[in-house]
Amino acid sequence: MKNPRFYCTPKTSDKLALGATVRLSENAAIHATRVLRLKIGDELVLFNGDGQDYLAELTFIKKDEAQAKVKAVQAVNNESPLKITLAQAISSGDRMDFTIQKAVEMGVSHIQPISSQRSMVKLSGERAERRVEHWQNVIISACEQSGRATVPTIESPLSLANWLSKPSAFSTCITLSPNAADTLHSLPPPNGEICLLIGAEGGLTEDEISIANIRGFVPVRLGNRVLRTETAPLAAIAAMQTLWGDFCN
Repeated sequence: MKNPRFYCTPKTSDKLALGATVRLSENAAIHATRVLRLKIGDELVLFNGDGQDYLAELTFIKKDEAQAKVKAVQAVNNESPLKITLAQAISSGDRMDFTIQKAVEMGVSHIQPISSQRSMVKLSGERAERRVEHWQNVIISACEQSGRATVPTIESPLSLANWLSKPSAFSTCITLSPNAADTLHSLPPPNGEICLLIGAEGGLTEDEISIANIRGFVPVRLGNRVLRTETAPLAAIAAMQTLWGDFCN
């Protein structure tokens, strides 16, 4: 069985370094000792988002506390060659969590939640802050599972209009439309960062697609079927990774 992986946030954890003894977070300690039933002497992997894995051994367990000593450090080279920002309209229920989790597993590097005209969920203030913190934990969990040692970032929600008004350095901007003339296969390979814009339930309105088009977004269709808001970004990311990324390696 692969050694379990645990994230150590740089803000609250002891510094990860060769030979260091690291105190696990309370949640990680509980998961390691109560759920996985790890014992003193068992090996685990720690990471903090710096692109490296820290192979460690449990040295101390007491109630909800656990410590591990770092025995080796190794670089992790499993990041996608594609730098993809997912601009995802906030969806309802657990759809947004699912989308974020799977997008991280598939290699996105940045996520921007947006509010579009058809968004059913509106977030602001403390509620938005709590949701972003929750989504960041979803991202961390996806990194633990998928073996990523670089943690994607997620921004505070913005309205689509506000987000589109900001300058960007994307070389390829894509949005999805079932009536678009272009497909991903017909686009030239990207020579820089990619942005994928996805609407909420019901998709983007024609006005929103037009505004995005003015801002450089190319409408693209994925086959002849209409995909749900939680399906569309994953299908698009998988197709991009197959055409241009590391799914063909």
